Amino acid sequence: MMGITIGVLALQGDVEENVNATREALRSLNLDGDVVQVKYPEHVGGIDGLIIPGGESTVIGTLAMLNGSLKVIRERISAGMPVLGTCAGMIVLAKRAYDRVVGETRQQLLNLLDVTVERNAFGRQIDSFEVDLSIKVIGDKPFKGVFIRAPVVKSVGSNVDVLARLDDSNKIVAVQQGNIIGTSFHPELSGDTRLHEYFIKLVKEYKKK
Repeated sequence: MMGITIGVLALQGDVEENVNATREALRSLNLDGDVVQVKYPEHVGGIDGLIIPGGESTVIGTLAMLNGSLKVIRERISAGMPVLGTCAGMIVLAKRAYDRVVGETRQQLLNLLDVTVERNAFGRQIDSFEVDLSIKVIGDKPFKGVFIRAPVVKSVGSNVDVLARLDDSNKIVAVQQGNIIGTSFHPELSGDTRLHEYFIKLVKEYKKK
């Protein structure tokens, strides 16, 4: 099997951090792979998996729609390509998003992940925090969740698995629906590559088909 190519949607947000975390994860898995920045629709055809990073979900969605990437990305994910959306990336993947303060956001969404997401669920930048999470699919060791202006999943469809909750509040902060993974937190800022490794394994399986 040729090496895998993972794209990071590079329109806005913490692109470099995800590129670096993915490279680290590939090294950790001893896999031959490439990590590329995806900016235009023509880049989407050359990748085996996609990461939609944290940032400003409205801006990411609007830019992706304006340059034509949104449609191509939606087609690839619908056809089975694995995707990891972190923070704003999870919002962009969702079927419905609203803001605690302004209500319905009417933003551009991929409309693929069967969840309702509440944006800025924990408040603004000043309310950022870190907490140990239990994510069984990546092992027993706690995972450091870095939450920055983070969303939370308010409801999930029947085909969506909950991967992690905030212990004390039961708030859903990580989900998976087949080839789609969404997290409220920023795994690329945790210094722990296990979630990226889990995603890469999905990409590897997909590439085999």
